[in-house]
Amino acid sequence: MNIKQFWKAVLAQDEEEIRKYFHKDAYVNWHCTNEHFTVDEYIIANCEYPGEWDGIIERTEIVNELIITVTQIYPRDKSISFHVTSFIQTKDDKIIAMDEYYADDGSAPQWRLDKHIGTSVK
Repeated sequence: MNIKQFWKAVLAQDEEEIRKYFHKDAYVNWHCTNEHFTVDEYIIANCEYPGEWDGIIERTEIVNELIITVTQIYPRDKSISFHVTSFIQTKDDKIIAMDEYYADDGSAPQWRLDKHIGTSVK
């Protein structure tokens, strides 16, 4: 499976192209919001999400038929950004299960800033 092309389709909100990557009975879990989706529901949630999106795959790890990605996603105007960690289980080169964890990007909390600990990752 070409993970870069998959993410390109997801960010472009290209329903037809996204569907090509999934087994028909696959599922997707968004753990941070406690949502479980069929492929059709995932495509609706992704493709009807407001705005135009872009992103960068920052890390990919492949362990047998498990692909793990860390991707920064943001609207094209870059007004906000998120990181998503995805655990993508494949079989016969198609996704059978995907577990994702989304986090808002932002500043460290004030109490840590006040302690002058840590430095910027980037």
